[in-house]
Amino acid sequence: MVRKSMLLLAISCSSMALAQQAPQPAAVEATALPPEQAAMKAHVMFLASDAMQGREAGTSSYDVAAQYVASQFYSAGLKPAGTDGSYLQDVPLLRYKPASEGSFAYAPRGGAPTALRFGADYIPGADPTRAETVVDAPVVFVGYGVDAPQFKRDDYAGVDVRGKIVAFFAGAPANLPGEERAHFGNTANKAVTAQAKGAVGYVVLESPTSAKVRPFARQAESYADARMTWARPDGSGFFAAPDTPGLGSLSMTGAEKLFAGARTPWAEVVKTAESPQAAFRAVELPGRLSVKLATTTEPVTSYNVAGMLEGSDPRLKNEVVVLTAHLDHVGVGTPKDGDAIYNGAMDNAVGIAAMIEEAKRFKASGQPPKRSILFLAVTAEEKGLVGADYFARNPSIAKERLVANVNLDMPIITYKFEDVIAFGAQRSTLGQYVMNAAQKLGVTFSPDPMPEQGLFTRSDHYRFVQQGIPSVFLWPGTKGPGKAAVDAFFAQHYHQPSDALGQNPAIDWESGARFIEANYMIAREIADAPERPRWNKGDFFGTLYNGHGAR
Repeated sequence: MVRKSMLLLAISCSSMALAQQAPQPAAVEATALPPEQAAMKAHVMFLASDAMQGREAGTSSYDVAAQYVASQFYSAGLKPAGTDGSYLQDVPLLRYKPASEGSFAYAPRGGAPTALRFGADYIPGADPTRAETVVDAPVVFVGYGVDAPQFKRDDYAGVDVRGKIVAFFAGAPANLPGEERAHFGNTANKAVTAQAKGAVGYVVLESPTSAKVRPFARQAESYADARMTWARPDGSGFFAAPDTPGLGSLSMTGAEKLFAGARTPWAEVVKTAESPQAAFRAVELPGRLSVKLATTTEPVTSYNVAGMLEGSDPRLKNEVVVLTAHLDHVGVGTPKDGDAIYNGAMDNAVGIAAMIEEAKRFKASGQPPKRSILFLAVTAEEKGLVGADYFARNPSIAKERLVANVNLDMPIITYKFEDVIAFGAQRSTLGQYVMNAAQKLGVTFSPDPMPEQGLFTRSDHYRFVQQGIPSVFLWPGTKGPGKAAVDAFFAQHYHQPSDALGQNPAIDWESGARFIEANYMIAREIADAPERPRWNKGDFFGTLYNGHGAR
């Protein structure tokens, strides 16, 4: 506890320094709000203030925010569920980036190696598992790098990639279902597939589509930006496929050099790639690629904040429902209209505020849930769902006790919502609980309105899914004024300094209270149900990750 006391002292000093440096906030109109709405707004006023400097994981301002949430958990009557009897779970992060431009050279069969050009032909990767990465191997082109027998798709058909580098396009074909498409399009998942097949590294190829969205030269400008993962006990960074590192990216010009003399010409591959439903023939390229990378790392400590509401049923209280919301945002960045602080009010101070007030609802009800509920504010979501991944793999309570996850991430509450969406709900019995809550609230339950976005795999609940735990990601819906409000937020405020308390259109605190109520009813029903949540039999994710009820 001495270490925690020193942390609190450091946080206190840091907070005073930030308050002295930060711009003074504009006056807040003293509008009378009902107590729960006022409490929600008060949380957002603090967490999204300029003094919090955008709550970037690994910064002292994030640490202040974490201690604030811990104090609110204490006020709500939650028991500490972090490290060493505290509310804070230590999360050992590792910040890493390329130490240099590295080197790529390609030797055609029977010919001398030719150096590829940094920024024009290649951009180096960064390998969090080792300081130096050296790979010299043949290259096999495998389309999108997808192996999905459930959907009769095998981009590895006809080739052996053992001991070789695989090259693939980013993303996944459009004819896969939305949530599965996002899963197969995830680069880390592709690396896991490549490792299982024996590949020693992978490179991502520029496509006609990606060239239009973000030109290769622009990517090269930010190649040295830091990334983040969590650190293993030996200090190395976690990567899901450590034996198949990401070596970097090749432009269409660089890829053309690798395809010189290949059975399938590069021009034909590019033409095929223009179709969103493209199917490619895997082909081994006629040469070897030699790659040398250097990676610098820096250990950083951050915190998940964990508070437990113990269940009342002698048998069911050993089962735990986890409610999550990410506490971090993207920090201080490029100034926009003179403002460089990315406050993250909607993303995700509102979600954290909703979770805190939901905990207080349970206490005020006077009726403890039958199952236990863990309220978990996670770090480094904006860095790739890192804090949630660390907890899901290294939970502060026994993993076998975790039976469900409900995730609150960036609920857009600038309008009177008429429906609710729970991404992934139709994959498990959690969907019925969401529909029941919607009916009680007087709104409808809507399926994912944009499955092509793959939101089911883009927020913290996905890390619980990967551990076989039924999970949903809850949002106000897009009926009525919802679609316009959601579109406007993404166009004007998402990951911008304008995502602040005074954004236009204004945050609707009444809708915020309705969102709290919806979450409370869902959590209450999950916690009091006679049976634990289970995956639908045969569900893709439930089966893939061996979840309860799927097989």
